[in-house]
Amino acid sequence: MKREIVTTDKAPRAIGPYSQAVRAGGFVFLSGQIPLNPISGELVAGDVRVQTERVIRNLKAVLEAAGSSLDNVVKTTVFLKDMNDFAAMNEVYTQYFGKTAPARATVQAARLPKDVSVEIDAIAVCEE
Repeated sequence: MKREIVTTDKAPRAIGPYSQAVRAGGFVFLSGQIPLNPISGELVAGDVRVQTERVIRNLKAVLEAAGSSLDNVVKTTVFLKDMNDFAAMNEVYTQYFGKTAPARATVQAARLPKDVSVEIDAIAVCEE
């Protein structure tokens, strides 16, 4: 099975020893995205709604670079700093995934990179 690393400058660069995404076996596996502005590399200011919006826009950019889209996402994992932010995160999430909702797990994490409020990873179908 062929394995291809996916990168794009329309999403934040990896800040460690990992890839933005990897295509393999008809799928694309996206690393977790946090609310970093892809141009400045800085965290976006704002509440969990603003952060979730940026995270999903980052995921969308990586998916498009891989030849996929948000509509092809089959699974996400949402990591929240505070589970009390679930409803607010879910409002934004639903705007993007409401009609084609993928499988999902949502967990509260003790600490996320750069102390952000939300991180999301994804797996999507991707024609090879």
